Amino acid sequence: MRVLVQRVLEGSVMVGDEVVGDTGPGFVLLVGVTHDDTPADAAFLASKVANLRVFDDAAGNLNRSALDLLAAGEPVGMLVVSQFTLYADMRKGRRPSFVRAAAPDVAAPLVARFADELRRLGLPVAEGRFGAEMRVALVNDGPVTLWLDTAELRGAS
Repeated sequence: MRVLVQRVLEGSVMVGDEVVGDTGPGFVLLVGVTHDDTPADAAFLASKVANLRVFDDAAGNLNRSALDLLAAGEPVGMLVVSQFTLYADMRKGRRPSFVRAAAPDVAAPLVARFADELRRLGLPVAEGRFGAEMRVALVNDGPVTLWLDTAELRGAS
């Protein structure tokens, strides 16, 4: 699984003219799934995201996590958006290949599991609509943008 983490002041996702998910300060999380991903990958990434120390402390250092903000009663939210294009292969030609992206019947439950794991940790979570044409808007904060990939992180804490 892959997650592109963007720290935001706010974010929203629209399908047609309807806002289907939004958040204030926190993360917009673009989530991609490949063929061999498992529910354990979703749980691992959710924990990693929730514990990323990328929010400012009193000294202005990136030293607090979303869970730290939650515990302090500060506003924090998550907006989870499925993004199969995170598995684009651009090695040949000019048109991306998406053969490494999992089929919707595999990907949808794992994206939902990722969101549910964040909720299980106590974080407020909004979601896009899997498989829909979505318009995502966000105001980056920092900007802080991070790339997490279970293939790279396996075995790390």
